[in-house]
Formats: sequence, C-alpha cells, structure tokens
Amino acid sequence: MPRALAVTVAAGLALAGLTAGAAAQSVKQIGTYHDWSVYSAADGTGQICFAVSKPQQVVPSPDGYTQAYLYLTHRPAEKITNEINLIAGFTFATDQPVTLTVAGQTFQLFTQADSAWLQDPTQNDNLAGVMRAGTSLVVDGTSDKGIKIEETFSLAGATAASKAVDTGC
Repeated sequence: MPRALAVTVAAGLALAGLTAGAAAQSVKQIGTYHDWSVYSAADGTGQICFAVSKPQQVVPSPDGYTQAYLYLTHRPAEKITNEINLIAGFTFATDQPVTLTVAGQTFQLFTQADSAWLQDPTQNDNLAGVMRAGTSLVVDGTSDKGIKIEETFSLAGATAASKAVDTGC
C-alpha cells in the first residue's frame, strides 16, 4: 500500500473509531473514482465504508498545514449514513463560523481542533445528494492564527464513490 494511501486509510479508520493496528487487516479498497477513493473496514461494532478525497486547492496554505481530507462515511451498525467529515490540515479557530458550499447551497459546520462536521446532522443525506449534483465543494474557515482559509474539493467521481459506499456496506 503506498504511503499516502496508508495515511488516508489510517485517518479514515481513526475517524471511524477504529485503531489502525486492530483493523488494518480488514481494510479493503473498494475502488477509485476520479478524485475519490472508497474503502471498507470492520471493527467490533460492524462494517464501515467511506469515500475520501483531498482538496485540489488550499488558499492560502497556512503555516504547519498537513493534509486535508473530506470523508463521506456509512456505519450501518450505528444507523449512520452519509456522514460528512472534514480533516482540515490545520486547527480551526474556536467560535468562528465554518461553512461548506456546494451547488449554490451553504451548510454550517461545527469544529473541534482540525475536524469539522455538519452542524445539523439531519442534513447529511441532503448534502450527499447535493454533492452528487455538484462539480466542486468549498470549505471556508478561519485558522487558530486568525487566517481565513478556503479549501476546494473536486466532486468528479463523487457520485460513483457514493454509490460504491452504498453498495460496499
């Protein structure tokens, strides 16, 4: 497994509450769809499937920036589908708004350190549907250093990746 792919899978497993050591044997790549990759894994609570993509653009690139990832995750045993999660690659400022915009629709996110989720999780399915219809997705946030940062993700392959997540779990 290439190093970048291993890091992506490990990050996805951590998001899903799995430890890389315990679950690494059960991680399986389902496929790659343009700018998105899809994986499945199993832990003690059941199977998870997730699609992941990296941003095409980060403006400006903040000091200490690592790598950003956008995830679409299913955890059937927990009755969770289409959970959207962002690992920003930088620490967000506390109490500053973070938005995700796709196809003319804007969604509010809440943050914790370098991660963000939809503020209203009942909108997960709606956002996943909008992502299938869109061409790009933009996250606007402020770093803990007060710098406004925009991350742009391609949605090329998001529809096929979403379908693979649906069938993979």
